[in-house]
Amino acid sequence: MRSFEYKPPRVHSGELRTPVNFYEFTANDGPLPGGGKQKVFTAWAKIDTVWLRDVERAKANGTLSDITVIIRDPQEEFIPTNLHYVEVDAPEYRGLLYNIKQAQPDLQNKDFINVIAEVVR
Repeated sequence: MRSFEYKPPRVHSGELRTPVNFYEFTANDGPLPGGGKQKVFTAWAKIDTVWLRDVERAKANGTLSDITVIIRDPQEEFIPTNLHYVEVDAPEYRGLLYNIKQAQPDLQNKDFINVIAEVVR
């Protein structure tokens, strides 16, 4: 028989310490190209960058600037898609806007969503 061994959850609410803002771009009203960004949702998040052991693989894949944003599942209020952008409200990330590549539920803990994003160049 297997012995029971408690494994704490990988992410818990106490680790969501960084505010993030989700945006979508709006079209310009006039004939000129461009537009503005409109804030859609704000949440507290845990930010994971590339791990040190994965740096060489990330360099080869060109994903060194990717981040993983872990937020609470907002249910029906907001569903992040690849049409949205995320901005991390921290001094280290100030001025950087990230394009969402993929948003998926955390299969180990259904209360959270993993959002993978890359920096917009």
